[in-house]
Amino acid sequence: MNEALNPSLALARSFLFVPATRPERYAKALASGADAVIIDLEDAVAPADKTAARQLLAQAWPGLPAAQRGRVLVRLNASGTAWHDNDLAMLGTLGVLGVVLPKAESSADLARVAAAVGPECALLPMIESVAGLDAIDVLARSPGVARLAFGNLDFQADAGMACGPDEPELMAVRLALVLASRRAALAAPVDGVTAGTQDAAQLQCDALRSRRGGFGGKLCIHPSQVAGVNAAFTPSPAEIDWARRVLAAFEAAGGGVFSLDGRMVDAPVLLLAQRTLAQSHTGQGGT
Repeated sequence: MNEALNPSLALARSFLFVPATRPERYAKALASGADAVIIDLEDAVAPADKTAARQLLAQAWPGLPAAQRGRVLVRLNASGTAWHDNDLAMLGTLGVLGVVLPKAESSADLARVAAAVGPECALLPMIESVAGLDAIDVLARSPGVARLAFGNLDFQADAGMACGPDEPELMAVRLALVLASRRAALAAPVDGVTAGTQDAAQLQCDALRSRRGGFGGKLCIHPSQVAGVNAAFTPSPAEIDWARRVLAAFEAAGGGVFSLDGRMVDAPVLLLAQRTLAQSHTGQGGT
């Protein structure tokens, strides 16, 4: 990822949605412990309220603390909808530092967004359709893209799938996001939502599966999900201790291959240790 776009997004674990129509919740979302907040003009806003949502966001934006704006993204309506162009025109006046594009399917869609919001704004295209999955490498390599995000519920609907609670049917799709991110040298992708806002056990299962599978964060639809997601994507004390010992042993060995705890340590293991320590320093949301 080009961290110059928006450094706070590179290691963000939790991305909390808040409806654009509820500006009184913006500050609460920022104080929830979430690493990033997504002000939503799309799914959280009824068609009849789209114009009002844009107006409320535009009015509230100057009141957001400047120091916190790097943690704020806006999800606009998808390309091809009746609201997309007006969303883009409004966002171009705000100076937002992060935009989420739902149902991303072409580099042309991303280019239009990038042209409207400027080169300082990080783009997070959401893979929510079979067409988006088919174009995933092109999307990942598009200028301005910081991370990919997975819209697991919309993808199921588009593909005609009816997944079980643990969504094993989507394993191949999730792997595709992880591999495309790696090929494009992006930060680890952001996994989709857990629909049950009060099901802590399912949330933990989903978040840990995401981390094991190579994701770096997860979308949240309720503040109650933030702490669980942050915990799942934060290395344990034992993992941090191991990573520190790996780096110390690497320096002592003068950069060559060495053995630690009876196991050979080479470049891939060193990279894992470095990533573990980087993840341990995350926590801009206050957790």
